[in-house]
Amino acid sequence: METMTVKKVVTAFIRHGGRILLLRRSRKVGSYRGKWAGVSGYLEQNEPLVQALTEIREETGLSETDVVLVKAGTPLEVADHGLGVCWIVYPFLFETETPAKIQLDWEHVDMQWAAPDELGRLDTVPRLAEAYMQCRVDPA
Repeated sequence: METMTVKKVVTAFIRHGGRILLLRRSRKVGSYRGKWAGVSGYLEQNEPLVQALTEIREETGLSETDVVLVKAGTPLEVADHGLGVCWIVYPFLFETETPAKIQLDWEHVDMQWAAPDELGRLDTVPRLAEAYMQCRVDPA
């Protein structure tokens, strides 16, 4: 039987105008180089929400006052047999009214705003669309 390493991560989806921020992972990151993803990072000692806000600040430059939590989704198991990793993804949906403030760090080389239904058609990290569905809320 295959042994997989379990790794916990957060993925924060940032929404503006009904579209979701996607970030293209750089060649400097450890996995899924060149793939589109949400704001993500390893879940360290923090609570998942605290870690999500930390990753948002580090990866986009947006502060806690620039985003509003819309929904914390149900964690999703994503098995990657090629890497031998079972990711436990804690998804969050945030809204921002300050998209012009976004400044990418070294972990990403590009960004785009995509309609949620486009997630399944893009070259993303595994099961990104399903992670989004865990925390999806229709815009008010």
